[in-house]
Amino acid sequence: MKISDGFDARRLRPKVPGNWRYRIGATISALLATFGVLLAMAGAASLLGHTPALGELNASPMGAAVIVAIGLLLLYIGVALWRRCRRRMRQPRELSMAAHLMKKHD
Repeated sequence: MKISDGFDARRLRPKVPGNWRYRIGATISALLATFGVLLAMAGAASLLGHTPALGELNASPMGAAVIVAIGLLLLYIGVALWRRCRRRMRQPRELSMAAHLMKKHD
């Protein structure tokens, strides 16, 4: 079959918006994870007996333990969001086919 000169295969695929939302989300989640690491380190330093890094906020051992827990929670949330955004950015924007319909390569 002869393809005419005016044929453009890109017209067959739907126009999808850019992935700038996922980039911004990945940036915010990376900052959240970084802030979580810093909080956890400040709380751990206070628990180990060094001078309190956050002033009166973690002067007591209970306050320092709360700071460590909040920091680890922020780290977990930040890493989970970052992985989700990276996965969505890497998704192919092409026509999808089931794996069993593809040509087998041995």
